[in-house]
This record gives sequence, C-alpha cells and structure tokens, in this order.
Amino acid sequence: MTVASGTLLSQLEAWMAQFPSVLVAYSGGVDSAVVLAAAHRQLGDKALGCIGVSPSYPEREMRDAVSVAQKLGARTRLVPTEEHLNPQYAANPDNRCYYCKTELFDRLAAIAKNGGGDVAVGGYAVVLDGNNADDLADVRPGRSAAQEHGVRSPLVELGITKAQVRELARELGLSIAEKPAMACLSSRVPHGTPIVPGLLKKIEQAEDALAKLGFRQYRVRHHGEIARIELPAADLPKALAQRQEIVAAVRVVGYRFVTLDLTGFRSGE
Repeated sequence: MTVASGTLLSQLEAWMAQFPSVLVAYSGGVDSAVVLAAAHRQLGDKALGCIGVSPSYPEREMRDAVSVAQKLGARTRLVPTEEHLNPQYAANPDNRCYYCKTELFDRLAAIAKNGGGDVAVGGYAVVLDGNNADDLADVRPGRSAAQEHGVRSPLVELGITKAQVRELARELGLSIAEKPAMACLSSRVPHGTPIVPGLLKKIEQAEDALAKLGFRQYRVRHHGEIARIELPAADLPKALAQRQEIVAAVRVVGYRFVTLDLTGFRSGE
C-alpha cells in the first residue's frame, strides 16, 4: 500500500527538523529539488542548495535549476568544481563518478564547515543529497564518495521511491515533477575514452539542438566522428520526420556521422 504523499511530505519535513541547518547537493533534478523544497519549508534560509558547475553539467540544466529554486524561494549557490582536471576522472574509468562526487563533496564539506563566507550562517550541520530508495538497486560509485563524506540521503532513509518523489513534487507544485532523469554529460562517452572539456561542450551543443527541436528525453552518445542519438521509442517517428534538421544541427557542432539508435533511449549506460 502506497503511503499518501501528504504523509510523506510531513515525514520529510520532520526529518529535516532534526538539524539546525542543511546544505543540499542540488542539481535541478526532481529528487534533489524535492529535498531542497522540504528543507526550505522546514528551515527557511538555514537551507542552502549548492549547484556543482563544471563542463559535465549542461548550462541549460543550471539555468533551470536556479529557476526552480527561485520559484521555491530557496537559497542557492553555484559551486565551481574541477573534476575534469583530475587525471583519474579524465581517464574515464568505470568508477569515474566516484572521482566526480569526491570533488563535489570536498567542496561542499568546506562550505558546510564555515558557511562559505555567508555571514548569516556560520556553517551547515549536514550535507544532503537526492538519492532515493530505488537508487540502491543500481551500481553507483558516487554513493561511496557520499558515504566517505558523511553525506545523508533523506529519501533513502525514509524509503521514498522515485514514483513517490514525483508524487511529492506534484504536491509541492514543482514544474519539474515529470522531468526525465538527466545524467552528466560524461556519461555519454564510452569508458576508456578520455574526458576533456571540449568534447563535453560538443555533446552539450548536440543535445541542446535536440531540446530546441522539441525533444524532452535524449542522449547523444559519442563515438569519435559518430553521434549516436538515443530517444524514447515513441519519439522515433518524430525524429525521422525531422531527420534533416537533426543531421544539420548535430553536424554543425563537429560530428561527421549522425545515427539514430533503433533500440531507443536507455538510462544508466
């Protein structure tokens, strides 16, 4: 039996109340947005959403994340990260996410310790992330980094699933309640292919082109001169109807060949 979302929201807010202040690792996705919203409702300005900004994070996602937080009235801060300068991350191993999250949580831990120059808050009692209960079934190297830094996951601790997160988002009136999951741009590059900022910008521009053409869920997978586009199966007819526009837009950013993956969209690859 599904717990009513109103009850879940009360539980989430009560969970936040155990801390005098919280810092939320906020990406603009529905999970971290719900965590930030609940923290803001309970703690007001003693809750801060920190957005890690690097070449692996699309600018359109950053703009949307800031906009959502502004509508909530929640405080946010842009936190530059430099995981791409770490040779272990740039080599793009299977556990690449570990190095990315380690860089992020190192930065957030420093802000939590001293407030990051915010004179209104001497520091933050705890760093939170947006992992939900369903994420425990996935292999996520980034969770190891979170655990090493003492990051708490309220959605996991309360057993809140992805479907319930979306229920909470609708209850909170978040415009992103149905937003598709958005992995970082580095996930578009096959493991073993080095991650460099110019490559990530190329992928970002190709995906921006798909967004401008009206697609909501997509991946542009990088394979040298080939861009392999993944879309939900339901969007394949639309893509074929717009194939000339898609090919032109993706070639402009530097790909020689533009392909459409008939298997369709797949997350986690």
